[in-house]
Amino acid sequence: MTSKTPSQRQLRVGEELRHALALILERGEARDPGLAGISVTVTEVRMGPDLRNATVFVMPLGGGDKDAVVAALTRAQPFLRRRLAGAVKLKYAPNISFCADPSFDEADHIDSLLQNPMVKRDLNGGGGQGHGA
Repeated sequence: MTSKTPSQRQLRVGEELRHALALILERGEARDPGLAGISVTVTEVRMGPDLRNATVFVMPLGGGDKDAVVAALTRAQPFLRRRLAGAVKLKYAPNISFCADPSFDEADHIDSLLQNPMVKRDLNGGGGQGHGA
């Protein structure tokens, strides 16, 4: 499996879209009831190679229901796409798909592993068994 590194243009456009989308959400312009009273963090926008597709990674601030936020943003997608088209000058307004950012769950999992007494013991060098003689 080969993972192609995004180009500088993909990274730059993704970052522009991230900032514009964060501002739109901060202002509360998306009027979906599922977003009422919820602050949403846009953690990353990954652009496809042709800049026609964007995957937006989001998290509700304060640990709200990720699935409900993603569903609300998906419902608001046509509106958000139009607003982004006006905010960021591109030849084509990209198709947007939303998903919950998995990095927070991964960080929680790593933290829980590090709190495990056996892992702590191994990290502190108190394993008790040698790896050779």
